[in-house]
Amino acid sequence: MTFEQAKIVIVLRDDLLGWQENNVTAFLASAVTAAYPELVGDTYRDADGREYLPMLGTPVMVMVADGDRLATIRARAESRGLSIGVYTADLFATGNDVDNRAAVAAVATEKLDLVGVAVAGERRVVDKVVKGAKLHP
Repeated sequence: MTFEQAKIVIVLRDDLLGWQENNVTAFLASAVTAAYPELVGDTYRDADGREYLPMLGTPVMVMVADGDRLATIRARAESRGLSIGVYTADLFATGNDVDNRAAVAAVATEKLDLVGVAVAGERRVVDKVVKGAKLHP
């Protein structure tokens, strides 16, 4: 997938606290970066030649939806073969990746308490998947 083809959307549940929104967005953006390293741009350099970490080379849209819509978005993404990043409410109580994965593994797909979902893919497909979500205010 190229920068020009890609669309990245993170959809947050609409009842999160500010710190939770930031936390979920950061983790889900890292999921997209890990899954699609080709979407990472070049290293940044300032006028003095100091280097800074590269970032995703395509914008990340952040949207909001209720819990039912998040479940629908996850299911739509799966049905269209998109890779999906999920963040569940249980992850707010864990402190490391091993416990995070165990918390998700302990719950059946349809019972996941989703607070955030990330999808990346071809623009028109992603637009169909996130239909019904609203831009984050």
